[in-house]
Amino acid sequence: MYLSKFTDYSFRILIYLGNHPNELFTVDELSDILGLSTHHIKKIVYKLAKNNYILSSKGRNGGIKLVMDPKDINLGKLLDITEDNLNIVECFSKENNTCNLTKRCKLKPILNEALISFKNKLSEYTLQDIL
Repeated sequence: MYLSKFTDYSFRILIYLGNHPNELFTVDELSDILGLSTHHIKKIVYKLAKNNYILSSKGRNGGIKLVMDPKDINLGKLLDITEDNLNIVECFSKENNTCNLTKRCKLKPILNEALISFKNKLSEYTLQDIL
């Protein structure tokens, strides 16, 4: 299984902001610090701000900072927000499934159980746990 860059970078941004709770950062500063493209950071900041994890304000005194308490940021819920597609095999997708074994396949339920376990394990932790 491979998480998207969007999810990976979201975790990185929140970890950095969580370790610097009283500071404001610009997209350019985060880009330099984390070694990520400003394009990616802008998209992630938009999504995290929309979901009330961070505050993003424009202007001379603007910047980005964590507004949610790290102990309230559940890693499993963050995964649900940032990961658009956890179809780890083709047959998980109703639109793109071309497998003709679907009706008698015994692998799909095992993989689905593993995916649920993965998400449940992440849900046991918060941002505070990884700071």
